[in-house]
Amino acid sequence: MVSFLSHLNPTPGFPSYTGPYKVGTADVEIPAAELPSPSPTPDPSLTTVSFRIFYPCEPVKSSKPVYWLPDPQHEYLGAYTRFLGASRRLSGFLRNLPFFRILSYTTIPAIRNATILQAPTKNKRWPVMVFSHGLGGTKNAYSHLLGSISSHGVVVIATDHRDGSAPLSCIREKPGASPRYVEYHSIPHRHSPEVERARDDQLRIRLWELGMIHEALLKIDRGEPLLNTLAETTTMNDLATFKSTLDVHTPGSIAWSGHSFGAATVVQFLKSVFYHPSSSSSSSQHAPPSTYKPLFQPSSSSQIAHQITPASPLTLLDLWAMPLLSTATQYLHDLPLPCYSQPSSTSTPIPGPKSLLVILSEAFYKWNTNLANTKRAISTDPSSYPHTQISPPSPQPSTPTATGGGPYIFYPLASAHLSQSDFGVLFPYLTRKAFKAAEPLRTLRLNTRAALEVLRRCGWDVADTSDVDMEDGSAAGLGGGVYGGARAEMVGQDERILRGDGSVRGWVPLSLDLAGSSNGYKGEAANEETSAVADPMEAVVQGEVAKV
Repeated sequence: MVSFLSHLNPTPGFPSYTGPYKVGTADVEIPAAELPSPSPTPDPSLTTVSFRIFYPCEPVKSSKPVYWLPDPQHEYLGAYTRFLGASRRLSGFLRNLPFFRILSYTTIPAIRNATILQAPTKNKRWPVMVFSHGLGGTKNAYSHLLGSISSHGVVVIATDHRDGSAPLSCIREKPGASPRYVEYHSIPHRHSPEVERARDDQLRIRLWELGMIHEALLKIDRGEPLLNTLAETTTMNDLATFKSTLDVHTPGSIAWSGHSFGAATVVQFLKSVFYHPSSSSSSSQHAPPSTYKPLFQPSSSSQIAHQITPASPLTLLDLWAMPLLSTATQYLHDLPLPCYSQPSSTSTPIPGPKSLLVILSEAFYKWNTNLANTKRAISTDPSSYPHTQISPPSPQPSTPTATGGGPYIFYPLASAHLSQSDFGVLFPYLTRKAFKAAEPLRTLRLNTRAALEVLRRCGWDVADTSDVDMEDGSAAGLGGGVYGGARAEMVGQDERILRGDGSVRGWVPLSLDLAGSSNGYKGEAANEETSAVADPMEAVVQGEVAKV
């Protein structure tokens, strides 16, 4: 029995990040009243915005541990057990069991409130990525992926959405004040008018939060005083370290990413901003119908209205397409992503579709309906595909994946929906047995490699991938090198990860072709043989204990 329980227990910590930089982290919660709102507030009860920052930092000899489970931990433990189906009464008992209590001691390999490192980039500022979590996620639930990206020279902002999609989220209006809780709102996954309205309401909140976080980043970089209600002391200005360090002012300078519902969120966000009525992209060709009521419409004077451009990098992990297919979102869904727009005149080269990366888990790849709708959402002309919530669109003419020029679409073999988050690393035995997910660390490493290489191809100045991550040398595929405590030698750009020629083990390239072509690589064609194992509900609830 003891041996069995030891298999079930989560990993008490995460391995070190493999990039050349140490990673600092800071919890931030800012009163909404201190930020200019780019659009009307969708819910007056949302009086703050919250996020975690991962950033390259100065090394220190010792620091306080950064716990994976947010405070108050006992409330979050209870929320996770309820999210998994326990009653409120039962959750009070379950959260005290050793299996769950060990999460209270799980730490992130980052340094709390460390001093940010001076950027070695040409403009002396760090590039920035904003990440949106999925259902069951939190600002901490993707710490290893986001910290890994940060260790290569990117400041990553992990949002904490208060739309009822997290097991629990807290609102603290003042430092030291008792929090107000936003609990998980259970909404069916099957499509209906009621579900549409509920998901639209969640998207309104999520989109507004992303706009507010953008405003916060501008103020933080300008060094303007902001109250952080999560600061360790009331006199501590823990945001001052970020003054004049963030590359957030230039249009198109921020990368956007998300997982599952979070991937749908950033797709909707980029389109909402790029095609807003006063933008140059909102031409008569893209004029909305008179009945269109946008979920998020930034004012023409807002800063975010100028940030989203065709150069904005976009990384989508297990895009959950259903929230993009509601009546309210269909107008924007039928428009192409900003990366496909080519300005008539510009002095700066536009990366185009090579700024778009889509990574699926094998579980979502085998979910045929969502796969088809994902390909539609990222195509050059989504309106040319049949609009459906029920069955996959019929095959369309083949669109090259352009492995040299994007968009890039891949999935790692033997990966589950949870493999895109920390849960595969924390519960390797359970995810392997329940969801046939293998090598959780390697899955995240592949995701990190691909995301970084897309940024390089967009002209971003990020660190090279290590030989451990590229699986070169004696450490290849064994989780050695940095994971074993030694710093790996940094090597050149990781072009192989986006080639799609089978040279990266278990890394399957996909085509935009709905008929199932995979550029000759044996993988996508096999979907026809295995699609029956994952109907939509199975793929979502195999949303794997984390329900998408």
